[in-house]
Amino acid sequence: MAHPAMSGTGTTAGDDPLQTAVWRLRSRACWADAAALLAPRAAAGDTGAALQRVSLLVERCLYTEQGWAEAEDALRTAEALARSDDERGAAACERGHLAYASTLLGVRDRADEARSALGRAAALIAPGARGRALLDFRRGLLAENLTHAPQAARAAYRRAHAGATAHDDPLLLSFTWRHLAGLALRDGELAEARHGFAESLRIREELGYLVGTAPALASLADAETDPEASRLRAEAARLFRLLGGVPTWLARQVTPPAATVQP
Repeated sequence: MAHPAMSGTGTTAGDDPLQTAVWRLRSRACWADAAALLAPRAAAGDTGAALQRVSLLVERCLYTEQGWAEAEDALRTAEALARSDDERGAAACERGHLAYASTLLGVRDRADEARSALGRAAALIAPGARGRALLDFRRGLLAENLTHAPQAARAAYRRAHAGATAHDDPLLLSFTWRHLAGLALRDGELAEARHGFAESLRIREELGYLVGTAPALASLADAETDPEASRLRAEAARLFRLLGGVPTWLARQVTPPAATVQP
């Protein structure tokens, strides 16, 4: 299953203390608490804070399958505050991502809304802008998981990867590495898949992105053989339990099937 990236802030020394606090909460799956720290600024009309709050709440939806109404309310607030093309484009990108998540997780089919919103974002966000890399990644998710067009997805992920590199966005790079590796694995390119999954895991561990580390471990395990694969899955399962069963969609990969009761 594919999941989101959002530009990491608060991950380096010297960052705004608020951003550092938001990052620490987000990385430990405390999205509601992180969003609450941004709420006063959003309420005061800070569009950047409002957009960041939306991103946190949409990520919570994707990792927990809960909080849809709160994310929708936050999105409407951000859309109302947006003034520039970049801000309107960022809001459209978040709307597309929320609609994608709703469709992917079977809450409600909003695929047409997702395509329309991401297309609108592409018309508003200038090529080469920082937000363009995240948009390209999300268009790749749509192509891979809703349209089932792996070649289009690969092209979008590569554009996102180049943009994340140009703008020094390591968290987004961890996502592009992982999803490009997933496509390579599907094509039987094991060496390429292992390299991409390992890079994704390395970046997430360096950033302290705990909530994303278990999925990275599980993905790398899919490209390895035992005993290394079993070791990686066991570590993923440990982190999964530590975070209270988040992300929910990882349960199928790290929870062993119930033992069959013999008559």
